[in-house]
Amino acid sequence: MSIPWGDIATYTTAGAGLVISIAAWRVAARSADEAKRSADSAEDVARIERERWHSDQTPVFKATLERREGDRAQLDFQLVGPLSLQRLDRIELTIANSDDLARRAQLAGSRPQEELDAQVWGPYRFAAGADGADTTGQSVQPFGLTVGRGRPFALERTRPPQWQEGQDRAQRWAMQFSDKPVRLRVVCHKDGVEPWVVPLLAEKPPRAPWVH
Repeated sequence: MSIPWGDIATYTTAGAGLVISIAAWRVAARSADEAKRSADSAEDVARIERERWHSDQTPVFKATLERREGDRAQLDFQLVGPLSLQRLDRIELTIANSDDLARRAQLAGSRPQEELDAQVWGPYRFAAGADGADTTGQSVQPFGLTVGRGRPFALERTRPPQWQEGQDRAQRWAMQFSDKPVRLRVVCHKDGVEPWVVPLLAEKPPRAPWVH
């Protein structure tokens, strides 16, 4: 019987081509995987660097609370650093609750959540009609600051909410918050950068004792 050498050569050539194609596919796939890993690694490095920069540039503030006549006070608010930050384009300054209680309108007969949220639960709020303060006294009109500069804000004593009862409600309210700190929440915006959210306590000036 004659051997079909031509057919054998054809099959051998086809088989070799298939092997070469598989090898080339594997090389291409491996190269694609390596390229993807390299791109992912480069993106991870870039993300880590952005996060490090963002952390290093976190704004540093100093807030000092000074008593004035009657129920008035002044908040001296300063952007002190870092120097490389240069400027914040927009600062949203809010007085936060002085305690850590979560007040939720969950029980029957409780006040609506809107009323609970509108009350400043602390010793001071932004003074009505000053610095673009909102009707609740929780926040002022947004503003910009350059590092090393600041601005004052007028404050006034908070009052107990209208739904509290009793002739001594003002005294009870004052006792509840007289020793509580003034907590601030500062949302900082700079063009092209993710915002920073900075919690801050207003300090009492060391040069004079605090008088309630």
